[in-house]
Amino acid sequence: MATIMIVDDKDMMRDSLSLALTRAGHKVVTTGDPTEGPELVRQHRPACLITDLKMPKMDGIELLQRVRSEHPDVPVVLMTAFATISTAVQAMKFGAFDYVQKPFESDEILVIVDRAIEHGKLVQDNAAFRANAEATPPKLLVGESGAMREVRGRIAQVAASASATVLISGDSGTGKENVAQVIHTQSNRNGRPMVCLNCAALPANLLESELFGHEKGAFTGADKQRKGRFELADGSTLLLDEISEIDLGIQAKLLRVLQERAFERVGGNVTQHVDVRVIATTNRNLMDWVKQGKFREDLYYRLNVVPIHLAPLRERLEDVPALCEHFLNRIAQRDGRTQRVFEPRAMEILQTYRWPGNVRELENICERSVVLETGGTIRASTISPWLNTIGVNDDVIASASSGVLEQLEKNAILKVLEKHNGHRMRTARELGIGLRTLGMKLKKFKEEGILQEV
Repeated sequence: MATIMIVDDKDMMRDSLSLALTRAGHKVVTTGDPTEGPELVRQHRPACLITDLKMPKMDGIELLQRVRSEHPDVPVVLMTAFATISTAVQAMKFGAFDYVQKPFESDEILVIVDRAIEHGKLVQDNAAFRANAEATPPKLLVGESGAMREVRGRIAQVAASASATVLISGDSGTGKENVAQVIHTQSNRNGRPMVCLNCAALPANLLESELFGHEKGAFTGADKQRKGRFELADGSTLLLDEISEIDLGIQAKLLRVLQERAFERVGGNVTQHVDVRVIATTNRNLMDWVKQGKFREDLYYRLNVVPIHLAPLRERLEDVPALCEHFLNRIAQRDGRTQRVFEPRAMEILQTYRWPGNVRELENICERSVVLETGGTIRASTISPWLNTIGVNDDVIASASSGVLEQLEKNAILKVLEKHNGHRMRTARELGIGLRTLGMKLKKFKEEGILQEV
């Protein structure tokens, strides 16, 4: 529901338009006095302003100018029974979103209002994105290990390309989304926010609509036209997170978009063309999935134009001190706290731990340490119980093979899951990993036949 404001000196027009918008689910604010318009806009901040062009005291063009000067993010639609090319040109010149001639059908104005609302949201998102970019430093890729230097070098290369598709692979929690954001920020597409979609979070029928949009009446509940993520990302970057989870049928449609930059909305027959750079992420070996018939080979090669692999934290433990300093500094600045540090023994433990949750788990440990540690120094005795929950101690870590570590991780997760009677949120919290990371691991356990439905 959005707030729509109507300014028209004709009672019948205000009432009929208000009725149509209310039935469409919008909240409506009306006035017959255009001089009240600017103050009402300040009070209600409507998602769209609809105003007549010819009115006493103040005409629609003057109201448009007044509103646009104070609230440039509020789209204005002008109505008139005196349609001429000159007035239309004048209206657009002063920033009108659209122009409609009386008499008109209610469906016509509803379509215009929906487009105006969507346009207003994009303007607000862009403004917020620029303000945030100016207020906060760009995201960093922390660490000087050889693996991280290689990633930074690859990012610099791909950011210089305006359209090359990127496939970022790596275990859950290694920072794939962060890398995607850095690529976008360093590219010439950074004037608009990056658009993101978690492909694992939606069933196939909803995912198709999210990607490509739909027309009104395309399916039950499609009561209006809706743009998909590809259209919203036009001129920007689209991040498709966990690309391996896309249904094979949608993979074929995605392949066409990557090849032709064209698609049709669900239920539509008009071809939409977009200019989008696609970045995909996966925590799986996609080539293995191709061999198993779960992922299209042609789509894999179309996505894998520029591959970037993020090594798990256990393979770059030399980055742990820098990551800890980065996280502790960020938490201190965010919460207004004194900067904390890990005592030497605590840092030794952190640098020998195998980090099944990777960088995300380390960040959680830093956050928990700042909240629960009473002194300025974070002690080894404070963090040891949290790491031992996973069932891995320093001596085992020093000599264990990757297969043993994987089995230890499975045992620990299943033990904590059983302890909490299958409650995922509590399990993830005790393990110190993200809920989505836990979900992906449990899904893998089910595929291996070692876990029933939870």
